Amino acid sequence: MMKSLIVLLFLVLSPLVFSQNSSDALMEYRMGNFEKAVSICQNEIAANPNNLDAHVVVSWSLMKMGDYQSAFVYAQDGIKLNRYDIRIIEILGEISYFQGRNAEALQYFQEYINFASEGGRVDSIYYLMGEVFIRQGRFRHADIALSTAVHWQPRNADWWERLGYARESFGDMMNAASAYEKALVLNAGMPNARRGLDRVRKALQR
Repeated sequence: MMKSLIVLLFLVLSPLVFSQNSSDALMEYRMGNFEKAVSICQNEIAANPNNLDAHVVVSWSLMKMGDYQSAFVYAQDGIKLNRYDIRIIEILGEISYFQGRNAEALQYFQEYINFASEGGRVDSIYYLMGEVFIRQGRFRHADIALSTAVHWQPRNADWWERLGYARESFGDMMNAASAYEKALVLNAGMPNARRGLDRVRKALQR
């Protein structure tokens, strides 16, 4: 019971408590000044290696700059400070995804969902899980993940298109057509969705 309460406190409080310098770095990050945010965080970590918030913001900033390897190093240090911080777990999942380490990505994404089933990034987590399943040829799993993603983000045309592709890939043409149609309602200028809809309609007419 006590362990559960400690974990809950970590999950609730860690995203909210920022030092002044980390808040400044977060502001720079939100303004798109990623290099400045990195510099602030690096100085803060040098002064206090146990500053988890600085590890989070520097990782976010480095990811935006495309430097996934450096972000991974900071995130690995961050998760040693707090194994249950959902921000760090999500960061490690995304880095693993973009570096093509699919099994690791799924592990981190599942941990995020287990710790924060309605967390602020849960829609993107389910989308990325769907993309990993597509990479692996596990299209029914991709259908489940992407269906959940569009449940959380129903106006994302790109995600509807990928859901259509997943369904088409395991032969569910009727529901694939529905997903492609939804994508085109949201964004009529999607060539992949248009081609996909044409394919599944032809398949349904055979």
